[in-house]
Parts: sequence; structure tokens; C-alpha cells
Amino acid sequence: MKARRYLYAAAILIAVAVAAGIWSPFPNVAKADRPHAARFAVDPFYPKPLPDNWVTGEVAGTCLDSRDHLFIVTRGFQTGGLVSPEGVGGRPTPSKASPPVIEFDRDGKVVNFWGDPSLVPAGQPNAGQNAVLPNGIHGCFVDYQDNVWIGGNGDGVVQKYSHDGKTLLLQIGTKFMCDNPPDNTTCGNSGSNPLANMSKTLLNEPADIAVDPDPDPVTHERGSVYIADGYGNHRIVVFDSRGNWLRQWGSSGTGDGQFQPGDGGHPHCVVLGNDGLVYTCDRGSDRIQVFDKLGNLKRIIPVVPCTGASGTAVCPGTGLGTAGSAWDVDFSPEGQQTFMYDADGGNEVVWTFNRSLGKILSGFGRPGHMAGDFTFLHTLAVDSKGNLYTGETINGRRVQKFSTLDDNGYDDHGRFRD
Repeated sequence: MKARRYLYAAAILIAVAVAAGIWSPFPNVAKADRPHAARFAVDPFYPKPLPDNWVTGEVAGTCLDSRDHLFIVTRGFQTGGLVSPEGVGGRPTPSKASPPVIEFDRDGKVVNFWGDPSLVPAGQPNAGQNAVLPNGIHGCFVDYQDNVWIGGNGDGVVQKYSHDGKTLLLQIGTKFMCDNPPDNTTCGNSGSNPLANMSKTLLNEPADIAVDPDPDPVTHERGSVYIADGYGNHRIVVFDSRGNWLRQWGSSGTGDGQFQPGDGGHPHCVVLGNDGLVYTCDRGSDRIQVFDKLGNLKRIIPVVPCTGASGTAVCPGTGLGTAGSAWDVDFSPEGQQTFMYDADGGNEVVWTFNRSLGKILSGFGRPGHMAGDFTFLHTLAVDSKGNLYTGETINGRRVQKFSTLDDNGYDDHGRFRD
């Protein structure tokens, strides 16, 4: 009995240390390989209370504009719950589904929003056919001109909007048409279809988007659009700024340069680094695959093996039974991007990597609903100050801010948080 209590206490201490970001589960990483990584503290004041009794749905994308305003894209709303806001005399009033797209300023105050929540359910077949926004919203990106890009993993489109959301500027793909021949009307995992994964006009449940501010290596034009066409297909596909197909790479499989054949977002993210390389999340295979912009594989960075992968040489048995450990990545804001952060929704941890070495230095988070915990940790984004924002789907349905602390323990608002 006493031994059991000691084991329980030890487990609590380890969980607290991981949540605080002060313990690394990889002690074999040499101290010389561990440069001074940022320390984070969850910000309980972010975001500010939402207006009009809003309740957010699944936060399926987090992205930042040039002013460090955070955009979240949400789906799958709950309505009808009762809340008792201040000033209503304690009388319960119905909650309301928030708009699908919300913009927060640096303090976490809502400054803009758009979309009809009733028209963007979470991945229901052919739901929301009258919606302008993608069905089953998934992933967002703000480009170098401050336009907002949104994908849909219950649909076949990626859309580009003006910053205020008032104007749809471009759509790649066709709503409710997916690259899954012969009729292209069925969206979903195309891994067993030899005719799929190759359309130059159609997508199949895209997961993420990145827009290149630098000249394309082939066209020499700015604004090439990199799409993780990963819930139905298993490829990275590149279009020019006008939506014309340029190139693609990837297929269904577990080999180098391939993406996990199971259903569930493979690739799940696509992120452009300052090093000119393309970082992609092969979520179910627990790895980040790094390519040049022409699709040549440069390296593979493992995250937490055997979280999602199973039945392989590395994981001959059964994995943890979750969707994997590589869900989304972003980088520290300095020019050399010393650190890479990975959203590991399988283990509910944000990992800090030494980007150049591809080694985990530390992590924070644990399963739960308290501040700093995660439930279906899905995406992350890092602002120009190094603060980190996370989005949770399914039963989490929230955004959290983790403030980076200076050497004296103060956050970017001058609050002592150590």
C-alpha cells in the first residue's frame, strides 16, 4: 500500500514537471545540445470573456497576422446550454454558438468575426451545403499580405479571404467535390484508390495551408500555396497565387516521403521554415517529414514513436491508440528559428525541439480541462514575442495562450509569472 502511494506521488510530480516545461523525458539529450529554451506559463486572462454568451466549437485552426492578432477557426458547435452572465440578476440565459472565425487582439479581446455557425458542422457528410465557408473547417493561415486562408476536412476546398472576411478572394477546389475518382463525389480516405491523389484541380479534405512570401523555385513568383491534402488524400500539393497547379509529392504508405495510409490527416500540417524547407506532419506515423520546396525529402524528425504507429518494424505491437504525436508545428520567432514546437495531441503535450538537431528538449501539458491542460490538442501558433497559442478540438473546444517568460520570470505584459 505504501509503495503504491509512492508511485502515485511520483506520477504526480512527473506530470507537474512536464506541465511546467522544466522536465525532459529524454535525459540522453546532452546539455551541450540544449540551448536556452523559452519558459512558458499559461495565461489565465486570455482570451477575454466572449461577447453575447458565445460558446466556441472545436478550435480547428490557430493563425496569426502581422499585428499578432490571433485568428481561430471553429466548427461543431454546442447550443442551448444555460449561462448566468453578470448583470442579469442570476437568471440563466441560453448560450450561443460563436461565429466560425474569430479575431482576437494581443490582449485577447474579440475585434472581428464572421461566418454562420449553423452552416459549418463538424465533418458531417454533405452538411452545410449552402455555406460559403468550407464544411468541417480545418486549418488556417494568414499570408504576408494579411489575407486569411481556411481549409475544410469535410470538403474539397481551400479558400482565401480578405483580412476582414468580407471578400472571398480565391477558392482552390470545388465544394463537395473531392479527388476520389471515378465520380469524385465521395470525400474521404483515398489511400486504396490508385486513381486518386493526383488531381490538378480537386482536393480531398485538406488539413492545412501555408503561403510562401518568397519567390517560387520554379515560377519565381511570390505567393505559392502549399496545401496538406491529407484527410482524404496523402500528398503535399502546390498551387501558384492564382490557383494553378504547380507540383505535388507524397503518397499513401509508411515509407520515407510517404504519409500514413490510415484515415485521420496525413499530412496534417504544412509549415514553411526560414531555412527554405517545408515541414509536414505525418501524424499517424509519429514523425515530421522535411522536404525542400520541390518535394525532395531532406530529413525525418521522430516525435514520440508508437503513439499512433503500430504494426511496423519500429512499433511491432499496438500503439497508444491515438491519432499520433505530430499534429502541428511552429517555430520560435528569431530569424534562425532555433526551436520548433510540436502539438502532440496523442499525448496532450507541446514539445520543444532543437530544430537543427531534431531533438526534444522539454515539454509541457497533460490530459485534462484545467488551465494548461489539453483535451484534443490540435494546433498551435507562435507570435512575434514568442508567446504560444493552442487550439483544442472535440471535447476541448478552446484556445489557450502560453506566455513566454523572460529571465526574471515576467511575461510580455510585465506580469511576474514565475
